[in-house]
Amino acid sequence: MCAKQMLKNHSVEEVCRLEMKRLSIPSPISAGILLSYKCTNECKHCMYGCSPRWRDDWIAKSDLQKILEQLSGRIEETSLGPNSVGLNHGLHFTGGEPFMNFNLLLESIGMAHDLGIPSIFVETNCFWCTDDETTRDKLKRLKDSGSKGILISANPFVIEQTPFERTQRANRIGREVFGRNVLLYQELFYSQFEKLGFRGALPFQEYLKSHSESLRYAELIPMGRAVHQLGYLFRNYPAKTFGGLSCKEELTRDWHVHVDNYCNYVPGYCGGISLGDARNLHAFCNEGVDLEEHPILHALITNLRALYEFAVKEFNYQERIEGYISKCHLCLDIREHTIKEGGDFGELEPKELYRHL
Repeated sequence: MCAKQMLKNHSVEEVCRLEMKRLSIPSPISAGILLSYKCTNECKHCMYGCSPRWRDDWIAKSDLQKILEQLSGRIEETSLGPNSVGLNHGLHFTGGEPFMNFNLLLESIGMAHDLGIPSIFVETNCFWCTDDETTRDKLKRLKDSGSKGILISANPFVIEQTPFERTQRANRIGREVFGRNVLLYQELFYSQFEKLGFRGALPFQEYLKSHSESLRYAELIPMGRAVHQLGYLFRNYPAKTFGGLSCKEELTRDWHVHVDNYCNYVPGYCGGISLGDARNLHAFCNEGVDLEEHPILHALITNLRALYEFAVKEFNYQERIEGYISKCHLCLDIREHTIKEGGDFGELEPKELYRHL
């Protein structure tokens, strides 16, 4: 049950005991739907391990309808209203790369629009923007289906595999179609690429040789594939550095949560962690998550030392000699090891994600 209801029905002491057994999940105010983990790219910084090597799984329309019905009435519009978009507002459709299944993307937007969900937009790496005619046609169809805008990924990792001129085309024509409702993530890199006259794709190591200082301005979150592919850019620390830290804040935030194509309710950016079946969102938002049935979650909201000790005891986990670049790195390394050793926990889903990092 939610915290307010708990306080109403129980004494403070009883609430404390209940919170040790159940994790209260707030109602989400902004969210993203991963139509699939399959992507044209395999970006070094991807938090969700997206890749062309994923199975060709796409969210079932019946599941999507159930999820959207429960998100309807919860998702909040931007400060400028329901017809505007914002990175951490409204509802966005993403992946993977959602344009790989364009018909499903259009239907998904239409479902959300019909349910009155505000501030709908789509995230893309722009691989499909091969010419003006195709780009304009697809963006207009997005708008006609109910999308209010588009988010264009622009960074040194996307440009490794998507020619920059396609990103430019999406931005130029996107502004014709959606006006100000085009989000460039991140504008710093887009502007830099334009000033440098980039064309085609550019290997990250080539970018790094002459523009490494720009990465200090990047929102490069040290988790997901980044801990494997980009760990050399960070300083490493021993596990004890992060041992006393809890992940409760990340696991219970109400903004920019995700739901994947397997109906996992993914907190924040914590790829590979599921709080439950998003088709039953009403139930676990009202009742919370039973921590006795989810020992990994229980350890994470306690502190990372508890997770570390659990993994050592149950799965013979050994600390990395090289250390860890963040608490998310420590958490992920333990989870990867646990999956590899056969650990079967409902909160560690989808299992396939751990094979694509």
